[in-house]
Amino acid sequence: MNKYVLLSLLSSLLLCPLFGQNQLAIPDTAVGPVINLNLQTGSVNFYTAATQTMGANGDILGPTLILQKGDSVTINVTNNLPDTTTVHWHGLHVSPENDGGPHSIIPVGTTWTSRIEVMDHAATYWYHPHLHMHTNEHVTKGLAGFIYVRDSEEAALTLPRTYGVDDIPLVVQSRSFDSGSQFTHGNAYDTVILVNGTKDPFVDLPAQVVRLRLLNGSSERVYNFGFSDNRSFQMIASDGGLLNAPVSMTRLRLAPGERAEILVDLQGALGQTLYLMSYAATLASGIYGAAQPGMGPGQTIPGYTSNPLNGANFNLLQINVVAQSAGAVTTIPSTLVTNTPWSVASASTTRTLTFTPQTMGPTAIQGPFFINGTTFDMQVINYTIPLGSVEIWTLTNNSPIAHPFHIHDVQFYVLDRNGQTPAAHEQGRKDVILVESGGGTVRFITKFEDFASDTMPYMYHCHMLTHEDDGMMGQFLVVDTSTVTGLNVSSIKKPIAYQFFPNPMGEEGLLVFDNPENLEVNLAIYNVQGSIVRQAQYSGTNQIVLKRDGLQSGFYFFRLQRADGEVLTVKFMLE
Repeated sequence: MNKYVLLSLLSSLLLCPLFGQNQLAIPDTAVGPVINLNLQTGSVNFYTAATQTMGANGDILGPTLILQKGDSVTINVTNNLPDTTTVHWHGLHVSPENDGGPHSIIPVGTTWTSRIEVMDHAATYWYHPHLHMHTNEHVTKGLAGFIYVRDSEEAALTLPRTYGVDDIPLVVQSRSFDSGSQFTHGNAYDTVILVNGTKDPFVDLPAQVVRLRLLNGSSERVYNFGFSDNRSFQMIASDGGLLNAPVSMTRLRLAPGERAEILVDLQGALGQTLYLMSYAATLASGIYGAAQPGMGPGQTIPGYTSNPLNGANFNLLQINVVAQSAGAVTTIPSTLVTNTPWSVASASTTRTLTFTPQTMGPTAIQGPFFINGTTFDMQVINYTIPLGSVEIWTLTNNSPIAHPFHIHDVQFYVLDRNGQTPAAHEQGRKDVILVESGGGTVRFITKFEDFASDTMPYMYHCHMLTHEDDGMMGQFLVVDTSTVTGLNVSSIKKPIAYQFFPNPMGEEGLLVFDNPENLEVNLAIYNVQGSIVRQAQYSGTNQIVLKRDGLQSGFYFFRLQRADGEVLTVKFMLE
């Protein structure tokens, strides 16, 4: 029997008698005009042997960043990991240079400084790595954290907001372990649920109105949240802000990357125990986590059917209801804020993005997946968008599995899902939306405002991290046309072009960079530990040729920066 399957079955057999044995961890908070994050390795004892982890300012996950709309915040991220990484502020409206996408690498032993003018509405955001082809690995090992943004509109409402008492962050993640108790990634044996990095968690919540901030931080799994006693709850916020009014629900589906804030009234439940659950047995086919992950029984993922969580209802968090806290909130407001989507008539551009598998047939569900027939290329700008443009994006999923689509820079409003008006809970500000399989469509409207750059792009991608790492991603520039005469796509500065001969590079290989403007260029080559193994400066030449010259076999990062600010970062293997 496969060792992952064996460990998965053992953990599922132990799930019921041991559930609720560990107190839920509540992340520390970080506030102030300057926040320092230290990315580090650590270990956690989920089983007998310690699991090697990654965290920010601790062994696993990171502190919750508390931000106030209108403030200026400087975040220093120091990479003390054994690997290059990045940190992306998921959902925040920031300049591309401060967004933390795959171009903003943080080599080992260096510090990246992100300066943020907080322009976002009060909501729950998060941060996580975004290094191309390594996002899933780093998130799986524990690098992630919450971001709370507060504003005056939210502050004027009678809502629970005592952190860790009646305002609880909950990041739910499914994980796979090998026989040595180490995290694995990229397989379907994610049989263990962690909430805030805690296995089999319980929490004591007061008998009053409690605010739960739900974040699906899993690599692939979709959850269908509800409570074991089938009680209703009120959803008050989606990814990017409060809804117009609370929406009463008993089930809430969240895909990877999505967030929601819900209010649960626990008055009258003093002394009771209930469970936050995922009712995955009712997920539709074609969604990761349902009994059937594809559109039909012919679509298979290795190991999927042996995972006891798939197509089943299971506990996420044990809740013990205890006495009310001081200043308890006991009512739920009937209205919240006023959302005003951009009008369809104001849209100047419509874009169509179509999701397809690389190959058809029974393995199509395993990917890789394309957006508009292409895979991600760090050197290709897929769209150039004028600053201030209001646009409608149409997402069509012609693959056999649902994809959560995420866009950086902006929040959007859903216009329709499969031609129908979106449900009330999907009518707020969003940055992730699940597009259902087999021809499912979503249309949204957004505006690209405030930030522009003709060199640093933003990303859009599937937030199933395995799909993202396999290339289901694109990038776009937002450009300020008012500062450029006669701007068109051909007039925008192109990324640095490069070629390898051969690929992978052998002993006699060459790496050639084009420098048509003869600009000064600074080169640094890093090994995977983040150490610089070669540095050079070039000027007055339109082509830069690098020979291997004794570099040992393995992976390297080549980083070039031209005098015009254009940066190229390439990960490449030497045989």
